[in-house]
Amino acid sequence: MPDYKQFRLISMYLNISELYETDLKYFNQRFSNNNKPKFTDIEAITIYLFVMKEQKYFEIKQIYNFTKDYLFSWFPDLPSYVAFNTRLNNLSSVFERLSQIIIGSKVPKNCDLSNSILDSMPIITCSGKRKGKVASEITDKSFNSTKNIWYYGLKLHALNFRRPNTIPYPESIIITPASENDLNIFKQNWSNITNRTFWGDKIYFDNNFFPQLAQDNNSIMYTPVKETKGKAECLKKRDKAFNDLFSTAVSKVREPIESFFSWLIQKTEIQRAFKVRSTKGLLVHIFGRLTAAFI
Repeated sequence: MPDYKQFRLISMYLNISELYETDLKYFNQRFSNNNKPKFTDIEAITIYLFVMKEQKYFEIKQIYNFTKDYLFSWFPDLPSYVAFNTRLNNLSSVFERLSQIIIGSKVPKNCDLSNSILDSMPIITCSGKRKGKVASEITDKSFNSTKNIWYYGLKLHALNFRRPNTIPYPESIIITPASENDLNIFKQNWSNITNRTFWGDKIYFDNNFFPQLAQDNNSIMYTPVKETKGKAECLKKRDKAFNDLFSTAVSKVREPIESFFSWLIQKTEIQRAFKVRSTKGLLVHIFGRLTAAFI
């Protein structure tokens, strides 16, 4: 392994070790007498993130084989593949917390803290043509209009700070079952944010809720114009030019969040969860990849 990658491996191990001792260990409960295993949680986390980030291997089997073939001198107590996979799954809560720390600690200085773009993307465990059996307690079936497909899985909701001339940076990421309505997620999690301008698509339109939000929190939601049912045809034609221009302007502001999702998918293959076999494994898949993208 080249010297510069060895330096990155050491640096990542030390950083994770410090975070584990000060924070992460409190999110990992052990229920056996083996509370000090030879192969540590810090080593497991380091291997998983390092091989994903540096080698672009995303399947656990690939990560394990690369470690066994090329990193064994660094991790001589590497257990069997089954034990390694089990250890990662048991660290699902740790990966969730680690992703929050890493993303929250690296907010770029060029973020516009008064403007947020929000949207969601699917995390697919299987096609809608089949019966979804993996992580059934946190997944369900839904239709994705962008891809024009039915699927089983989750939905990743992102509230991102707008940044000039580049992709927005996540302020908050929430995971829900696939069928969860985006507007409900906003109301439950982000509607208490004050002095903010939000930019969303038509799913966030609510002509009753947002005027009150503006009055209470001084926060505004801009979405493309959604035609009112029953509106007279003559009024539609009269307003068409303004509505089209306004909708185009809002969509242009929102465009970068699609680039954010595309970047995340390309960098981590987070959207493809077809090989996941358990709830904990699905959570590691999501939060491990989020961490790897930003670490």
